[in-house]
Amino acid sequence: MGTNCRTYFVIFMIPFILLGCPAQPVVDNKQTIRNDPCWQHALKTYGTTAKTMTRAFYKEIADYQSLVEESLTARAEMIKLAKRLKDNIRRDKPLSGYDLDTLNRGLLTYLKLRKKLYGAAESHECWLNTSAETFEALGIEPISPENRLKGIMLSLSAALQLYDNYLLAISVFEEDDKLRRFLNERDSGYDIGHNELAKVTDSYNSFSNRERVRTAIKFYEAEVAKVSSSFQEDSHFGYLKLLIEQSASYNMTKSYSPLYIIGRKLDFFGAVTSDILYHLGNDGMNLFSQLFGDTIGLVETRTGKLYNRPDVLDIIAHRIKAGDILAEKTPFRLTDKFIPGYFGHAAIWIGTEVELKRLGIWNHPVVEKYHEQIQKAHSVVEALRPGIVMNSMSHFLNIDDIVILRNPKLDGKAIAERIILTLRQMGKEYDFNFDVETTDKLVCSELVYTVYTGIEWPTKKTLGRFTVSPDNIVSKALNDGPLKLVAFFHAGELVQDNPLELISQLMGDEIAKSPLNPR
Repeated sequence: MGTNCRTYFVIFMIPFILLGCPAQPVVDNKQTIRNDPCWQHALKTYGTTAKTMTRAFYKEIADYQSLVEESLTARAEMIKLAKRLKDNIRRDKPLSGYDLDTLNRGLLTYLKLRKKLYGAAESHECWLNTSAETFEALGIEPISPENRLKGIMLSLSAALQLYDNYLLAISVFEEDDKLRRFLNERDSGYDIGHNELAKVTDSYNSFSNRERVRTAIKFYEAEVAKVSSSFQEDSHFGYLKLLIEQSASYNMTKSYSPLYIIGRKLDFFGAVTSDILYHLGNDGMNLFSQLFGDTIGLVETRTGKLYNRPDVLDIIAHRIKAGDILAEKTPFRLTDKFIPGYFGHAAIWIGTEVELKRLGIWNHPVVEKYHEQIQKAHSVVEALRPGIVMNSMSHFLNIDDIVILRNPKLDGKAIAERIILTLRQMGKEYDFNFDVETTDKLVCSELVYTVYTGIEWPTKKTLGRFTVSPDNIVSKALNDGPLKLVAFFHAGELVQDNPLELISQLMGDEIAKSPLNPR
């Protein structure tokens, strides 16, 4: 399409842009409502009473958290892959068979996540224009205004996740000719069709999609300014609010002009654009240098109060022993906002080379594989989104609180067995289903649950599966439980007066008074 044709097309479209899209017809027919995908979802999922709707809706938010975790992990992996491949391409290296297979598997993962996020984005969109009459027509009780707001926030958050995934990761592939061509090719072995990347790019550039998101943003900003101080403490609200406002696409979506979108659309049809990675709108923002920063910003808003503290490292080094259990609090991280309870993460300290030699397991075949990492002081074994990994204590201490726990009844042989079992978990994937009854994938607290088999850990049945939380782990140090408190740092400071009492207060009565807390 030549310059003149583009100019004429833009001029032709201006009246339609200025007038806006035709208003949606008022939904006054019961069958019309039932045929709407959003209302179909509500009728299928929520039942007919406010109580059943609330219960099902909270389950849906919990499921959505797992989806966000998967999305952030996949995005980070795609960014790392793109950086590595682009570096190789710049050095004129061909794509290897491993590279090609990784690209196909990565695209499949992205497309599956994209489908789930689209479902989440559409599942509550109809709540924007709903009314008491709509609920009455369907024979169900109206949802509360608070849950209505949270539902729309969930939809908006999912839409922004879709934009962010494209903006911060997928566009890196789009702007490279070789990678773009490969990802648009069909691969029958993976059941990948033609032009999958092109379809994603077309959707990202969709004016109608962006207007739908803008409508949700306007509603959100108007309603969030009215919420009560007590509602601001709601964990669901806080989690979704942080997701929305930490999104790289949140302000961008509001500031895009219709003419800019048309220009992007025309560029796409002429030849898939290469400018999106480096320049967006009039900001001229270099996204490549911010890819990692923006992705991390979704997870972490500041450094921890124990971070880069030699004094803390020294105290811990003199108190910690091989086999100790760690739990931490990071209120500045997104993932901490929705973990049930006070503590948000747990890990195991496997000890130093000297300790492992003293225990007689330094030359054990399982331990031998990790000699180099242990010698580099990477003795914290933890389940993170990429899987079970080993990190240093200084890396782990990017936190505000830490609890160090120990089972004093274990002798050297039993501790050695726990450490070997811990290292057997290395390399396993993260359990996004949070199911304690599986061992092929683990979350942080499940790692402790799996390794310390002699303790009857409290569990909770959630969403049809048994889960164990970091608070459940820490609770075994209360009420004369089997674990002993070695040290507790709170808000960056060592607690020396009644630390167990403070821990109990922070975790609340529900965990502290659980019948499974005593031995």
